[in-house]
Amino acid sequence: MGFKHTGLFPEQSYNWDLIRQTIKEAKREVKVLNLFAYTGAASIAALKEGAKVVHVDSSRGMVDWAKENVKLNNLEKEEIHFLVDDVRKFVKREIRRGNKYDIIIMDPPSFGRGSKNEIWNIENDLDELIQDTALLLSDNPLLYIVNSYTTGLSKIVIENLLNLYLTPKYQGKVISAELGIPMENSNLILPCGSTIRWERN
Repeated sequence: MGFKHTGLFPEQSYNWDLIRQTIKEAKREVKVLNLFAYTGAASIAALKEGAKVVHVDSSRGMVDWAKENVKLNNLEKEEIHFLVDDVRKFVKREIRRGNKYDIIIMDPPSFGRGSKNEIWNIENDLDELIQDTALLLSDNPLLYIVNSYTTGLSKIVIENLLNLYLTPKYQGKVISAELGIPMENSNLILPCGSTIRWERN
């Protein structure tokens, strides 16, 4: 995929490289929560650096595919827990359990259904999800990434949510960029969404 950016990210796969670099440089045990985790690219990036990963998606087919991808990368001996679950319900249970994570990644769809037919709508549900997942961050978090492929949703909205729920508590900064595909024989860019992250200073 081509990338229309603000000089901050050279390409979309930068997030995966950043995940690996962040874990490597932490020089400590790192716990990663990957929500709306699909086929597991971000989970694999984290596993490659020895992180402990919790991989959550409401689609059993996607989770099975992610398991195959982990095997194809010879990472099945690494610590990863696969869960077929509604992300919002899972997060609320994790809050009650007191579990914490150093890195949180999410790729929420515009619309979707949970494992028991729960309805997800990014415009209605993202605010509460970011607020809840902020409670799952450890005392010394490293990274928080939201990728949105909802082209009508301004990246400023997600920037504001991260600044509202993360920045007051943790020393860090919010960085964002737009995703796009260059159109053939044209200078125009087809918008595909945005990637927004909070990272520690």
